[in-house]
Amino acid sequence: MKVRITALRQTIYHDLMELYENPIEHACDVREGQQWISMAGERPEGLCPSAWSSMQEFVTALSRGEGNFFDGWMKNPMSALISCNDGFRPFSFYLEALKDE
Repeated sequence: MKVRITALRQTIYHDLMELYENPIEHACDVREGQQWISMAGERPEGLCPSAWSSMQEFVTALSRGEGNFFDGWMKNPMSALISCNDGFRPFSFYLEALKDE
């Protein structure tokens, strides 16, 4: 089953960056509204590998037709809302299984 991955929103914690992060020039290429399609639970080309590591288990489960994570967490049981593991500028991603066409 295909899984659509949509980048919804990024939060940036400037105070934490100032306190703890070494300055970096470039951290993230993801933009709000970007979408990718995972085929058979595989990482789509162009999706950040770090973000993928945060969502891979959920995408794989959805691609197998599994869902209803945490006993009714999501309104759509065949979806999940996952954030990447960047503690300074996390992005929230909406994952949803797509019915075969």
